[in-house]
Amino acid sequence: MLNCFQQAPHGMLPETTHDEASRQEFAKSLKGFIQAQLLPGLEPVYQKRVAKNFERENGRAPENRHDIRKAMVRDPYFQLYASINRIAQELLWESTNVSIERQLPELIEKARAYSAASSAELDIPGGFEPPRYVSALDIHCMPGGYCAEVTTDDVAAGVLYDRGVYLYTMGYTGPNNDDMGRSVCNYLKRNMPDFKPRRILDMGCTVGHSTLPYREYFPEAEIWGIDVGAPVVRYAHARAEAMGKPVNFAQMNAEETRFEDGYFDLVVSHILLHETSGKAMPRIFNECERLLAPGGLMIHADLPPFDLMDPFTQFILDNETWYNNEPFWGAMRDMDQIELAEKAGFPREQVRFDTAPMAVMEFNAQSAGYDAASTGEVADRDFTAGEFAPGGGWEVLIAHKPQRKHEAA
Repeated sequence: MLNCFQQAPHGMLPETTHDEASRQEFAKSLKGFIQAQLLPGLEPVYQKRVAKNFERENGRAPENRHDIRKAMVRDPYFQLYASINRIAQELLWESTNVSIERQLPELIEKARAYSAASSAELDIPGGFEPPRYVSALDIHCMPGGYCAEVTTDDVAAGVLYDRGVYLYTMGYTGPNNDDMGRSVCNYLKRNMPDFKPRRILDMGCTVGHSTLPYREYFPEAEIWGIDVGAPVVRYAHARAEAMGKPVNFAQMNAEETRFEDGYFDLVVSHILLHETSGKAMPRIFNECERLLAPGGLMIHADLPPFDLMDPFTQFILDNETWYNNEPFWGAMRDMDQIELAEKAGFPREQVRFDTAPMAVMEFNAQSAGYDAASTGEVADRDFTAGEFAPGGGWEVLIAHKPQRKHEAA
């Protein structure tokens, strides 16, 4: 897919000087070079050199991603790949932070003004403590993480995430960084056209990238985005207003929200689960079941499980665990999410994995002269989800809460 998307401007993005913009574009291009030129070289190095050395030393072939990692970390080509990848990650945050630090007071004032004029709610309670699996480290190596605040009404983490995600994904999440939410909305419209949720909750929304498509697709619904980081929630609220799509945002933990039982018809998340923990994930599933009204849907768009991947692919994707401050990245993919959903109260026959085709790919298909949704030329492809959906789709876990018996009758 030709990547021609630039990030769409809006009122809460900082302006960049020529040099700042050039550094950021270099950081994005470096990520692209690593993915296109260095990453493909890892498998032949493994097959022709590393695997043979491992078998000679251990008397057996590598059996899993852990064996492969032990062998690969000693190889100079992998060391080059891993070090440049880490440098590129740190560079994209550094190049963005320069613009933010220069304009932070102005951005804070703009956020206050947008939020004051908004018709949507912003709920940031005093005394809230984010869980340590988020606050104890800088996830994605993002300086300060999602929760750090250095001044009153700080929004720096939100601004950094908004711009940084665009660079990190090399533009493949679309001009508004909203491809995951838009893809799930497209999936719902295509596969469940009669589903009209009255209330929608986006868990772990950060700056609302994936939240806003639901405002567009379900304009009559009451929509909430929640996250444990006050700066990102504050920014999300102002960003939504700046884009003309007001949404309610609140600082809450997805493990235990402040909403009443059965309040929502649709509970979603987008790349939330792999940033939680082994103890938190079951609690989040339990909370989803509690929050859903009968007939409601739980949809988690995240990373595909490891069980259908070969060990080398697992090893490649698990590099995020080791080199990008994503400690739960690999462990989450080993967990039986269908079993977790069943234990939370969803009938097993109502839980499944599926793939939501990338909205940007469907957009490209339509631009090429056909309607992907109506022709099925994209929708019916055999998508294989992966890191930033290189196969063309996002992995989604879908669970349906049954109607009460008298309602179903």
